[in-house]
Amino acid sequence: MADPIENIKRRVEYQNKKSSISADASLLEFGKLPPQAKELEEAVLGALMIEKNAMDEVAEILKEESFYVEAHQYIFRAIKQLFVNQNPIDMLTVVERLKQNGDLEKVGGPYMIAQLTNKVASAANVEYHSRIIAQKYVQRMLISTSSDVIKEAYEDTTDVFELLDKAETNIMNISENNIKKSSEDIASIIKKELDEINIRMHSDEHLNGVRSGFTGLDALTGGWQKSDLIIVAARPGMGKTAFTLALARNSAVDAKKGVAIFSLEMSSGQLVQRMISMETEISSDKIRRGNLEQYELMQLTSKIDGLKDAPIFIDDTPSINIFELRSKCRKLKQKHDIQLIIIDYLQLMSGSHDGKGGGNREQEISQISRALKGLAKELMVPIIALSQLSRATETRGGDKKPLLSDLRESGAIEQDADIVIFLYRAEYYKILTDESGNSTLNTAEIIVAKHRNGPLDTVKAKFIGRYAKFADFDEFGKDDTFEANQGDNKSIYKKFSSKANDDVDVERKHRPEEFDTELPPF
Repeated sequence: MADPIENIKRRVEYQNKKSSISADASLLEFGKLPPQAKELEEAVLGALMIEKNAMDEVAEILKEESFYVEAHQYIFRAIKQLFVNQNPIDMLTVVERLKQNGDLEKVGGPYMIAQLTNKVASAANVEYHSRIIAQKYVQRMLISTSSDVIKEAYEDTTDVFELLDKAETNIMNISENNIKKSSEDIASIIKKELDEINIRMHSDEHLNGVRSGFTGLDALTGGWQKSDLIIVAARPGMGKTAFTLALARNSAVDAKKGVAIFSLEMSSGQLVQRMISMETEISSDKIRRGNLEQYELMQLTSKIDGLKDAPIFIDDTPSINIFELRSKCRKLKQKHDIQLIIIDYLQLMSGSHDGKGGGNREQEISQISRALKGLAKELMVPIIALSQLSRATETRGGDKKPLLSDLRESGAIEQDADIVIFLYRAEYYKILTDESGNSTLNTAEIIVAKHRNGPLDTVKAKFIGRYAKFADFDEFGKDDTFEANQGDNKSIYKKFSSKANDDVDVERKHRPEEFDTELPPF
């Protein structure tokens, strides 16, 4: 009569071999066994059942799929369930949990659980063993992904660019899911911060972040900070794109910082046209039609040199998904050391790899906003994402200023953002004076409605509708000219320094027809 224990052993060995082979048949195509460490898997599982705190060591390293033997996956799942529920972990509780899961017979019964605890004397090396198991799993995943790419590459019907994107995304997913940043002790963090403070103390630049170019906004935020997610939200027509183009221009042209712009709504050509209009102060309509006077052409060619040399990188891929965005940002960071990322705009992005979306749209937007915050932390650059507001602002009475509750499609946007900025132009709603009686013509408000690491305030800026241009409010105390539009009555103002008193400016008003059209008016 056969020994029942030997029968159990043979049955378990057969199941383990069968599960190992069927786990991923593609791994055997090259005549080699997949990377594995079955003895270490047994040692780790045994250590988890004999040492109370062993699971704390491996919880962030291993997951169910990390184990090559299918029976070991079932056992680790049971141990993890006990750990999550804060139940004791030992041979008896694991057996009971396997019974509840219906997996006890699959792993070979209580005898095999007892055998695992005999494989190891202590949990002293459980973390090191776990890292080896995790490395073997990553190797298997890389082989599996590469095998799939090789298969599809041989197919004539395969779109090569889709295959490249799929391969890159899969590789990135393996990296993200298995390589996580470890914690740092406070002493090393303090040292880094002291080094940063020392650099700022001896720097002529008072900002410790990427400058926006708006004096009041920079004073409020200290510049755009590394790892921050900044949401810029407004109703259509308020100038979201114009504002972020001004931010990009100021960072790239004036501060020489690399800027990446992902435009899901407008083409790269349209964006550049608007930037040229802003820089040269020539109407974008005239630029688009090519209807330029001689002096305007000279003005255009002389003023765009700064733009041509600016480290600005524009990607106008429509409906880009978060995986593609992450991949492109990593490449731009590595190749060009970008210091600012701008996305126009959030609601046009897709959270899924196929770009079709899926499930609840609010959940998808939540997923995108969380991923953007994660990307900002990973690359250590600020990310500015534009967002639409709901129509609630239009239905409210009063001045119709936006609120945080108006953020469209997801409360997660407000939660994930470090800074939330609203753009508001009272003139848009035919409100021509503010509460203090000051004119609102050509004036915009940059409302900092949420600031995780600083104060809240409202900063005023100039909005020149003819050029779709935002400018620092203080600039117009120094600039030669600005334009005021009041219906069809268009006037041009020029400021001259008084000879009698340098502190007093005398304002002279001119009509456009007073100037020779062949020459610049000023």
